[in-house]
Amino acid sequence: MKMLRKTLCAITFGAATLAPVISTTVFAAPVAASEQQATTNLVKQLSDIRSLSANFEQTTKATSGAKAPQKKGLTGQHMNQTFTGVMKVARPGKFFWETSSPSKQTIVASGKTVWIYDPDLQQAVRQSLDDQVANTPALLLSGDTSQIMKAYRVTQPDKGKTYYTLLPKDQDGAFQSLTISFGANKAPSLMILQDSLGQTTHVKFNNVKVNPSIPASTFNFTPPKGTDIIDQ
Repeated sequence: MKMLRKTLCAITFGAATLAPVISTTVFAAPVAASEQQATTNLVKQLSDIRSLSANFEQTTKATSGAKAPQKKGLTGQHMNQTFTGVMKVARPGKFFWETSSPSKQTIVASGKTVWIYDPDLQQAVRQSLDDQVANTPALLLSGDTSQIMKAYRVTQPDKGKTYYTLLPKDQDGAFQSLTISFGANKAPSLMILQDSLGQTTHVKFNNVKVNPSIPASTFNFTPPKGTDIIDQ
């Protein structure tokens, strides 16, 4: 994805009033890592994360002619709105993702099952974790890193920078590309998801804590009494 790439070009400085000399500095273009090296680098980056907590800001925008989403999920929320909330993940396969503004929605994975709970609708969707791996980018931060090579082609546009683009090998997957960028403390700072419906989701992370202690109960979800449960 080109949004995170820096375009480097020649910069010319002129000293017109002091001397008839033009100095030109040319910066070399970024050198991309090979697919194998990019995959190895990403796996190492993710393997250092055993648990993670962060606040997030998420915006999903639809391109012209995009289809309306058919399922709820991290990419199936209201278009052109910014959602804020908190995320917590722990390996293997556990995460908690809750939007708090402008509306509330909770997504919880226990390792085998994913719950998507909408309190306004009094509705909870229950799905297999395996079915949701491609639809929930946050699972990349809590899943089995050894499966990355099997499921995705990984590119690293600049081998000197810690941002990667993942392209699913399964053409029928829920997203077409996922770019993830890492910042200080090897923590993720940004995710950009282009899904199969023509929607682009930006997720910015802040107040990130790497390998904090997270209570196991965080990843347990019991639907409140009276909730309509939908199995998918």
